[in-house]
Amino acid sequence: MTDNASLLETAKQVAYPNYRPAPFVLTRGRGCRVEDVEGRSFLDLSGGIAVLSVGHCHPELAEAIAEQAARLMHVSNLFYNDRAIELAAEITKRTPFDRVYFANSGAEANEALLKLARHHHYGLGDAVRVELVGTLKSFHGRTLGALSLTGQPKYHKGMEPLLGGVKLVPYGDLDAMREVVGDKTAAVLVEPLQAEGGLVVPPEGYLEGLRELTRERGALLLFDEVQTGYGRTGTFLAQEQYGVVPDACSLAKGIGGGFPLAAMAVTEKLAGALPPGTHASTFGGNALACAAGLAVLRIFDQEGLVERAASTGEHLRVELEKLAAKHECVVDARGRGLLRGLALADDVDAMATLHALRDKGLLLTLAGGFVLRISPPLNVTPEELDEGLAIVDALLADPPRKDA
Repeated sequence: MTDNASLLETAKQVAYPNYRPAPFVLTRGRGCRVEDVEGRSFLDLSGGIAVLSVGHCHPELAEAIAEQAARLMHVSNLFYNDRAIELAAEITKRTPFDRVYFANSGAEANEALLKLARHHHYGLGDAVRVELVGTLKSFHGRTLGALSLTGQPKYHKGMEPLLGGVKLVPYGDLDAMREVVGDKTAAVLVEPLQAEGGLVVPPEGYLEGLRELTRERGALLLFDEVQTGYGRTGTFLAQEQYGVVPDACSLAKGIGGGFPLAAMAVTEKLAGALPPGTHASTFGGNALACAAGLAVLRIFDQEGLVERAASTGEHLRVELEKLAAKHECVVDARGRGLLRGLALADDVDAMATLHALRDKGLLLTLAGGFVLRISPPLNVTPEELDEGLAIVDALLADPPRKDA
């Protein structure tokens, strides 16, 4: 059973149908390219939606996983393992945070942030501080707590009632935040750059204003850096570009280079906010995942990938702005570093455009339903970006329209 048709037929019978995958089956990859079971090659500039920070099957990452799998994969959190300690130490060295808790996914890391916020104030004797404030068009995950802070109603349908005590206001609107953050607010959770919401860059002074506001009113400031962190926007964390240090942040996606891993990083003042018994994860911080995380950071250092994301991201910015100026169907080019995209006009069928690009051998994703998102491995070359953008350029000359 090595052809697409037979595997897809089996998938229809046995896989839970909550996804809408492309009509082919991928089986191998290297760098920025993947192949399906019939040998067709695709240029992958989606990066597994910003996950593949060092590319598909980087030899050093694969070797580190294999070596660790033969040595020690898992022990419970009743015991330390060396790799988890080493990875936590590396993360604290590279960030303004002092303590690290490991989980398996971005949603789990965000759930930990929400529990941290409430229990922090509870521990201080301020049990009324339970409200959580997020932003419209945000995305924080599919678990119930993270979903409650996700400001996109389409994900809420059929899932209500959501977590109580949540308020959502427009992203970038400090005045709206001032109206809702008060003496019952446990925390404000925002993305330094709204990723799934359409690659929305914060207006000047917004993140700095949130830091000032939350300090003034006694609430925590939490950043969701699941998609923006780990070099993706041209600095190790996106927050560095604004000079703002939140009280805690979530990390995932690129942290394991494709291996399931996530983290919550906190400042020392929150080290006691979740004492033993208040939160845990069976697989969080297992030795195999953390060995992958350590390998990713070694590759970052050896190949200068954070710096490359900044320089290659600048090349991408220039080329995307050229496409935006050239094609009337593009509203603008947006994003930071290697998390960028083209916002399409309302009459363009964005999903059909995505599928047409796929048929031409280019893999991208959509953000916000209307932005062609480019989030390749951080070691993508300018030549690979140009190859992909040439395909985009040709298609945008006559894109699929909604009324066609």
